[in-house]
Amino acid sequence: MFILKRQDVEISTIQHPTRDQQVPILHYQGQTFRLISVFKGSQEVEAKALWRSLTDNRGKACVLLEEPERYSVWGKIRLEKLEDDTGSHSNTEILTLASILLLQAVYLDIEDLLGNRQASFFEKEITGILQQKQFPQASSLESAKSMITVEPSQMPKLPTWQETHVIILLEDLYRLGKTYFGDTNFAHQLEDRLQDMPEEERLVFIAWLNQSPLGKLWQ
Repeated sequence: MFILKRQDVEISTIQHPTRDQQVPILHYQGQTFRLISVFKGSQEVEAKALWRSLTDNRGKACVLLEEPERYSVWGKIRLEKLEDDTGSHSNTEILTLASILLLQAVYLDIEDLLGNRQASFFEKEITGILQQKQFPQASSLESAKSMITVEPSQMPKLPTWQETHVIILLEDLYRLGKTYFGDTNFAHQLEDRLQDMPEEERLVFIAWLNQSPLGKLWQ
């Protein structure tokens, strides 16, 4: 929709009506926009890819804000609809959420298609990886298993993973899935497996994935 500079807009914060958080709001020509995603100054290509995906492919009214040290993408909202709005997670939380949803979807497919015995083997391998590679909030066997068995919406909070943790998990998940299923078809159902994510957050994850070597595996 628009590519704007900082001097073109006014940015403020408001209290979210149902969550204990401040929500950044961008004002431009009488319209209000909510922050969807933030990129470093070196990530111009990624920022514009997400902005174009939202505006051209999804028909959303979005602003791309160019600043000296960063780029940010904002989606148009009506403030009275903020409670129903999406995009409450940070970039790293979005990557974490998506990777957990993919992990759980692959586990359920193994259980449904290959049976409980193979699902148990898979669970043992994944929990071993989470523990051996020292994933935050997965140090114990019980906490590692919760990444497979507890829906993210039911977790007290998402684990504090970094981008490197997500990359490690998706690489190992792809490797194990290929071994268990005997092919890579499981990795080509990405959007279907992420239907529980808000659309804007799902697009943030897919845009990130497309810019990484993992995109060749999971698309």
